[in-house]
Amino acid sequence: MRRILLVEDNDLNRDMLSRRLVRLGYEVAVAADGAEGVKQAQSLLPDLVLMDMSLPVMDGWEATRQIKSAVETAAIPVIGLSAHALSEDAERALQAGCDDYDTKPIDFNRLADKISRLVKDNLQ
Repeated sequence: MRRILLVEDNDLNRDMLSRRLVRLGYEVAVAADGAEGVKQAQSLLPDLVLMDMSLPVMDGWEATRQIKSAVETAAIPVIGLSAHALSEDAERALQAGCDDYDTKPIDFNRLADKISRLVKDNLQ
C-alpha cells in the first residue's frame, strides 16, 4: 500500500483529505505543522507528501526545502497546497522543491490525478 504524508494544520481539511485518500487505497500519515512534517518524512519515508504551504512552527516552503535537501528524503515527491492562487505562489512552491502545486479549495479529482502520476513516476 502506498503511503502519503499529509501535512495540514486545519483539522477539517486534514480529516476530509485523509478520508478521501484512504478510500482511494492510500495509507495516510498526518502532521499538523512543518517541523512535524519534516520529522515524519524522515522517519516514515512516504511515497508522497501533500504539503500545506501556510503552516505553524515551520511553513511549508521551509519544510519542503528541508525534505528535498536531505539525501534520504530528496526523491519523495511533494505537492504544495495553498489557498493562494497567484502564479507567483505556484512558482515559489516549485522553487522550494515542490514537484507540483494545487490550490485550495481542493479539486479532489485533479489532486488525485497528480498524486497518481507522481507516485507512479517515483516508482519507475
